[in-house]
Amino acid sequence: MEYLTYVKKLLSLLPEYGLSAFIVVHQDVWSRYSGGSGAPAWTLENIGFDLHALEESGAAWLLGVKGGGHVEAERGIWPCGYQKLAAATMATCFWAGDTFAPKLKITTGDGDIKSVQQYLQDAFLDMYALVAQTVGSLKGVLGFEIMNEPHRGYIDLPSLHKFDYNTDLHLSHVPSAFQSFMLGSGYPTLISHWTRSFPMPTRLTSHNVLNSDKQSAWKVDGPTQGKCVWEMHGVWGWDKSKSEGVVLRENYFTKHPITGRKTDWYTDFYYPFLKRWAERVHGVVPREKMLFVESIPNEFCPTSWTKENQLANMVFAPHWYDLNALFTKAFGDFTVNVQGLSRGMFPLNAFYWGQKGARDNYSLQIRNIIDAGHKVLGEIPILISECGIPMDMNNKEALTSENWMWQYRMMDAMMIALEQSLASFTLWNYNPNNTDTHGDDWNGENFSWFSGQRALPASLLDLDQTSFTLDNGGRILPSVVRPYPAKTAGIPTRFKYEMNTGEFIFEWRLSEEIRSRETEIYIPSLIYYGRQLVVEGLAPQDNYVYDRARQTLFVVVGDESIEKTRKIRVSVQPPLRGHFSVNTFWGDFGEMIISGLVVFIGIFLFIKFRFYP
Repeated sequence: MEYLTYVKKLLSLLPEYGLSAFIVVHQDVWSRYSGGSGAPAWTLENIGFDLHALEESGAAWLLGVKGGGHVEAERGIWPCGYQKLAAATMATCFWAGDTFAPKLKITTGDGDIKSVQQYLQDAFLDMYALVAQTVGSLKGVLGFEIMNEPHRGYIDLPSLHKFDYNTDLHLSHVPSAFQSFMLGSGYPTLISHWTRSFPMPTRLTSHNVLNSDKQSAWKVDGPTQGKCVWEMHGVWGWDKSKSEGVVLRENYFTKHPITGRKTDWYTDFYYPFLKRWAERVHGVVPREKMLFVESIPNEFCPTSWTKENQLANMVFAPHWYDLNALFTKAFGDFTVNVQGLSRGMFPLNAFYWGQKGARDNYSLQIRNIIDAGHKVLGEIPILISECGIPMDMNNKEALTSENWMWQYRMMDAMMIALEQSLASFTLWNYNPNNTDTHGDDWNGENFSWFSGQRALPASLLDLDQTSFTLDNGGRILPSVVRPYPAKTAGIPTRFKYEMNTGEFIFEWRLSEEIRSRETEIYIPSLIYYGRQLVVEGLAPQDNYVYDRARQTLFVVVGDESIEKTRKIRVSVQPPLRGHFSVNTFWGDFGEMIISGLVVFIGIFLFIKFRFYP
């Protein structure tokens, strides 16, 4: 409760500064003890895992949560943990233990015996109800998200012999589900090893025997009595005469083991649990609090998310990242639409050049996510609840040179895409403990747009909210801190901002359903301090005023019957100093291409008329 008390005090301060928050129970790869973050250690221990043997048995990759992940050999491996035995087993048992692991029973502290699914889900819901009850009535709390980036585990896995290269990261040692079962049971196993490559992200380069010390991931005194839970359910077995593992039920996780009916993670397991969670949360907080939910990362909103599977006050909250930039930790003039490639896009259509290309690339991807969501969900709000860029890109060059141009450009391309899609979003992340050496101190990541190492000590801060001392420690703030329409008396139809000039255009359509006539546009002093604001494009009967203290432009529409749309153009004098040029393919190579064509045509004509008159 000590931590919850702290969180409650912190959230209580938000309204004083015009801030709001929604609460996310964050997890990656199930738990810190299986290579990510989230669930406590006892969840693994109580279903039979030996925490001290997970790494040695290949059931989890833990270097990243031990301070590693910063060197090339360890970079970006942590997402592979979703496919490893510990995290995949925990997710499968949590969502569908009654279906796929019915023999696994857990004795609670009260002496009750529960199925593993009931045990894990009841503990989660009890925890969530306590969190919601503690902070749910606060004015600054908008609502709650069930969990970060849910994962299906082994559910719907068509083959125990391989994972899908197009959807599951293959990097470093990548055991199949069957190989993970054998490794976790203490059998040394030959495992494929994948390294980064081009044009495909990774390629198979070698095989190595893992768990040569025959370490078992299962506790002898656990509920499985030292046996793999999937061997206990007849998914696989060990042939003693041949001294090798044998798959007994290849399609075990694609259909109900008893009825044979094909299963689907969303409809059979995720949606029913969402409803249980919603009932618990709305049972202890006001029902107007919003409920944020998301699909599996990098998947579009599933078509099965129809009305009967939706929640009251639901917000669809998917994530978006440039997966190629995250994988390579690099950004330059050449960008790739991984979203399109993974869905069969012709490769040449997925390649973009220059800053204009990056903006177009990201805009298309984010618009696809939003359009797919609205196509299924209708008018349910959509929030891109996580997006960001690696600050240590390009071999961490900016951390020493202080030249942040590529970070400026990548962040700008992403923000432009969000703005043009009229998307609500939350930026990953703000970490006051970020340092250049350790980044965000989790699996080698460094996403924070604020670095405590670069900030002033608290004793030197002027805590007045207009003081620029508060910006110390902020990275690439001109790309992050941008104007936006905070409240629109109508329906937004277009927003475009150019950070190199400080000019933006906002268009909206008036609606009879919205009674207010005042639109509020946030215009940060970071950009417009010491400059003259120039407002153009409004109708003659409209009025506006810029409140510098509140960093807000107020626009009041006049006679609505004359014109149903509004367009405002805001610029500054003198203009901002540009941080980079918005280059294009033809701008960079057009002159060279045309010159080459002229030379080619000249040579062709010379040969034709000289030798073939």
